[in-house]
Amino acid sequence: MNRIAANPIPYWSTAGKTKEVFEEAFRDFQEIGFTAVKADVPEGMTAAEYAAWIAGYGLAPALSLFSSPFDETVDLGQEVERAKRFAGEQTALGLDRTMISSMSLPARMAQPAVGAGYDEGRLTRAIDACGTVCRVLAAEGLRPLHHSHVGGVFETEAEIVRLLDDLGPDVIGFGPDTGHLRWAGIEPAGFIRRYAGRLGGIHLKDCYADYLAPESRAGLSYHEVQRTKRLWAEPGRGVIDFGAVLAAIPAGYDGDFMIEVDEPSVATKRESHRLSYEWARATL
Repeated sequence: MNRIAANPIPYWSTAGKTKEVFEEAFRDFQEIGFTAVKADVPEGMTAAEYAAWIAGYGLAPALSLFSSPFDETVDLGQEVERAKRFAGEQTALGLDRTMISSMSLPARMAQPAVGAGYDEGRLTRAIDACGTVCRVLAAEGLRPLHHSHVGGVFETEAEIVRLLDDLGPDVIGFGPDTGHLRWAGIEPAGFIRRYAGRLGGIHLKDCYADYLAPESRAGLSYHEVQRTKRLWAEPGRGVIDFGAVLAAIPAGYDGDFMIEVDEPSVATKRESHRLSYEWARATL
C-alpha cells in the first residue's frame, strides 16, 4: 500500500539534525496522522535504535536520499565507501530503494534553476560518477532513483534527461520532486509520464508563481528565494496541476507519496504538514 510519508526538512534545515529537533517533528507527525518518515539515522545511532525510536511515535522508515555534488570537489572513492555505509543502514531498516541527488554547486546556488555555469566536461564526469555510486548502491541492495534538485549538477531538463538516458533503467530509476521540477521550468506531469516505467518514489510539494520566472528572482540566491515563503507551497495551494501529476503515475506504482515542503508558506511547520496531510488524504 502506498503510504503518505513526511520529510522533516523544515525542522532541521536551520536547526540541525539533533535528537531534540527530530523529536519535535515526530510528535507533530504522530498527532497529524503520518505513519512514515524519511529515514535519517542520526550520527551515533544504529539502524535498530532508530527504528525503535521512531516506532514510539507510530512511524516507520520511508525512502531516504543519498546526496553528492558529483563534481570535481569530491573523491569518488570516498563517495563509494559512504554509499556502502548508507546502503547498509537503509537495508537494515528494511528499505529496498533510495533517492540519489546532486546538490549545492556554488554558481547554481547563487543563480538557481537556470543551469548556471554549465560545463559539458563536468556533466559527463558527474554522470559517470553517479553511475558508479548507483551500481554500488544496487550491489548493496538499494535501488537508486534519481531525485531532481535545483542547485545541483543535474538541474535542467536537458541535464536530467542526459543522466537518465545515458545510464539507462538498469542503473538508475526515477524519484522526482514535483516542486524542483517545476522551479527548473519542467512540467512535472509530462516528465513523470516520460519516465513512468522507472518511477520508484516521489516528493510532493507545490510552487507559487511569484519566483518561477528567472527574471522575477534576478539577484536572489537559492536560499533567498526560499526565505520569501513565496516559492514552495503546500500541495494544492500553488500552480502545479496535481490532477495531471497523479494521472501520470502508473497504476502499478509501489512507492510512497512523501510530503516535502522545504520552506513552509504558512506560519508554522506543524500547520504546513497538517495542511499537506489533509490534502494528501483527500486527493491521493
